[in-house]
Amino acid sequence: MCGIAGIVSVSGHELPGSARHRVKTMTDKMKHRGPDGEGIWTDPGVCLGHRRLSIIDLAGGTQPMESADGKLCVVFNGEIYNFQSLREKLTGEGQKFRGQSDTEVILAAYARYGRDCVDWLEGMFAFALWDREKRTLFCARDHFGKKPFYYTIQKGLFAFASDLASLTTLRATAGFNFSLSPKALMRYLAYEYVPTPECVYKEVRVLEPASWLALENGGISGGRYWDLPWPEAVMPGDEEETAAELRTLMNNAVASRMISDVPLGIFLSGGIDSSIVAGLAAKNSPAPIRTFSIGFAEASYDESRYANIVAKAFHTDHHERVLSAKECAIELPGVVSRMDTPMADASCAPTWLLSGLARERVTVALGGDGADELWAGYEHYIGYRVAGWYNRLPAWIRNKIIEPLAGILPSSQGYVNPRLAVETFLRGAAAPDWLRVETMLTALGGEAQKKILSRDWLAAFAEPDDFLADQNLYAPTRERYDNWSPPDAASPLARAFYVYTRQFMLDDILVKVDRCSMLHSLEVRSPFLDKHVAEFVAKLPISCKLRGFKRKYLLKKAFANLLPPEILRRNKRGFQIPVAEWLRGELKPLLLELCSPARLASQGIFNPEAVRTLMERHFSGAEDLRKPLWTLLVLQIWLRETGATI
Repeated sequence: MCGIAGIVSVSGHELPGSARHRVKTMTDKMKHRGPDGEGIWTDPGVCLGHRRLSIIDLAGGTQPMESADGKLCVVFNGEIYNFQSLREKLTGEGQKFRGQSDTEVILAAYARYGRDCVDWLEGMFAFALWDREKRTLFCARDHFGKKPFYYTIQKGLFAFASDLASLTTLRATAGFNFSLSPKALMRYLAYEYVPTPECVYKEVRVLEPASWLALENGGISGGRYWDLPWPEAVMPGDEEETAAELRTLMNNAVASRMISDVPLGIFLSGGIDSSIVAGLAAKNSPAPIRTFSIGFAEASYDESRYANIVAKAFHTDHHERVLSAKECAIELPGVVSRMDTPMADASCAPTWLLSGLARERVTVALGGDGADELWAGYEHYIGYRVAGWYNRLPAWIRNKIIEPLAGILPSSQGYVNPRLAVETFLRGAAAPDWLRVETMLTALGGEAQKKILSRDWLAAFAEPDDFLADQNLYAPTRERYDNWSPPDAASPLARAFYVYTRQFMLDDILVKVDRCSMLHSLEVRSPFLDKHVAEFVAKLPISCKLRGFKRKYLLKKAFANLLPPEILRRNKRGFQIPVAEWLRGELKPLLLELCSPARLASQGIFNPEAVRTLMERHFSGAEDLRKPLWTLLVLQIWLRETGATI
């Protein structure tokens, strides 16, 4: 796990003499990604930089790494879990090795297979490889996008980095421009993140997951090397055979992610997913495994009791920290300010705290990320299905009876707000199939943005091409929904699974985990996102994942004998914090400061009076506006931290 950066001349000409200094400044900016070492490598027209967090082959594995013949050089961030078996295969095909690192396996795979090397790599990775003979830079990102890769082309130079903040150091050292993209900002307000491949800066792009990019002959080419398969109509065997195969695949995924030359532990929430990972890790370890959890003093948000049940069942060396919500609220603005891109998932605070707790004792942690997206863990999957039934009701029942009832439901600041939940469902039910998931997740849709954005902003950036219309604002979602598979190959619900995995998980969940863990120099691995596991799950019929209202149906059945009964029976709980309450309490002064009329007027983005109305309605309890207000607050913290302007 590391940080990578580099500058390459697009034309192949010599780089300026300051290139080495520029790359050093970039790598210094992400020292947290690699506190154990650094390196810079230069060749005519190219300069590559690296920060190292030592995990495998502690004595070797230094980067940038050259091939034995000096023809190739690579900088690599991540882990290749099948590097040992791939090394054996490549050795049998004539490749020579000097060390034991997975980095050297990437070099050998490229030397043997060229760009097809990515077809052989299993893990989480982002790398840039310089081919001296071909004068080509070859870059690639892992199957799900667990490791980041930003790039920009300016002043005849191609520059890339693991962190957006690292890339933007080129503003001062090379005179690069990094200006806010108005359309990306409006998409952020809708999605709570900027969907890949866009970036909050209009000069920057994000390499898509499962994709490669090549810089050669003065131009850029690229493509996708993998995608999730669509589900089969029927199960390939009986349930028990399928469950047994799943157990084998998951066991292999966990075992391969336990290979480490440094201490390793498990993120344990007490939910189904992390408990499965902990149980399998315990089976594969001769010594008690270390587990880590964060609890809250407030019972509505606390899961520590369940984590302790799992820790006791698997005899783990368990470490727990219980916080008050107020303590977490104090940390939250600081955590947000250290994120290199605006992302309004408030659970970044407990994720950051959990990463810090784990890093006190380990350098690598395994987590349960990916299971909710692949196995229908979120309530929105049920909402999607129910919406189909709801829309078949007579219009008069929906319009005259059910929808008016939503307005009289009780409102709560706790984990579940009944009125907000029903209102969210009704918005999703009214949306077309392709937009239903995002409508249930959105913070500020097009109509809401028309109310809070300034008149000048709308006239300049939204109205000329009707950008805030659903088909434009949410175009990234429509593209993923429509283009995944042939029209008759996957149902609308199956496509919703895909959108969740390829958009929400990519730009929210994985960004959150990567940034929060790497700020503590902690590597986090995700067995549920193992390529073989993910392909197996994706091919299963939807009924194996969502059986009626039963989420994770086959997953729970497969591991019924592993998990404690209390864990198997419990409902899904997210890593949530009381944002609605905080915005009326601990975070209210910060919200009022950063969204003051004078500050908003000086920015020229928002209508101060409209934002003030939102805040007053939330403060008074008239509406639960936690999502739009938190999204606005995160943006304002990020703008203050970066000083970004249009």
